[in-house]
Amino acid sequence: MIIVIQCIDRAGLVASVSAILAKNLFNIVSLREHVDQAENQFFMRLEVTVGGDETTLEKQLRKVLPDDATVLINPIPDKKIIVMVTKEYHCLADILIRNYFGTLGATIQCVIGNYSVLEDICKRFNMPFYAISHEQISKEAFEEKIAATIDQYQPDYIVLAKFMRILSPMLVAKFPTRIINIHHSFLPAFIGASPYRQAFERGVKLIGATAHFVSNDLDEGPIIAQQIIPVSHSFTAADMVKAGKEIETSVLARALKLVFEDRVFVYKNKTVVFE
Repeated sequence: MIIVIQCIDRAGLVASVSAILAKNLFNIVSLREHVDQAENQFFMRLEVTVGGDETTLEKQLRKVLPDDATVLINPIPDKKIIVMVTKEYHCLADILIRNYFGTLGATIQCVIGNYSVLEDICKRFNMPFYAISHEQISKEAFEEKIAATIDQYQPDYIVLAKFMRILSPMLVAKFPTRIINIHHSFLPAFIGASPYRQAFERGVKLIGATAHFVSNDLDEGPIIAQQIIPVSHSFTAADMVKAGKEIETSVLARALKLVFEDRVFVYKNKTVVFE
């Protein structure tokens, strides 16, 4: 069983939580905690063996925690997700394979694409695919169709696996800290379009990828995971793109694992990640 807690910090929180668990015969298998002293915020993730009465545990914990505390006991172990794509297949293919073999930590409900390019690979995995074109339609109407499709499935998270359209504040607000994006750059460097071309023209010696929650500020949402690799003067822009796709796949997979295992806490525009 997993317990996650986030609240204002004060002395004795770890001891108080531990005492409640011991009283109810729950054995702590793993405990990770962090205090952001600048923001006076406390974060804790516990794995415990099932012991006593789970139904009253949350009430007892809340009695010893500050009033603002967020307490989640045994969050849904197998999250439901929707994947959104455009034309690039590498991240989607990796997610589909993990889903097929039961190693994703979540279950894909469907895939939404603003082109039908990736419909065939979804069919091979018997995955529902919705082609919702952004062409010859207003952005508002486009996103209304997307939202209506998403609402059919009530997912826990939406994964933008190379979905190359900027979402409006309306759609972002509908799913706060539930939309995960993979950006082809080591943010905050080279935001926006064509980051590998930007990196090539700048002559950088490192390229990377960033998985983050989507916010209203383009490519500036809370960062979940990042990774970099070295490049040299011998790399063309095409070489950087090829290498970058491998990093993107790896970083997105790592970020999803962390989120699905309830290891990521969001506060303001930052994250606390218990790996």
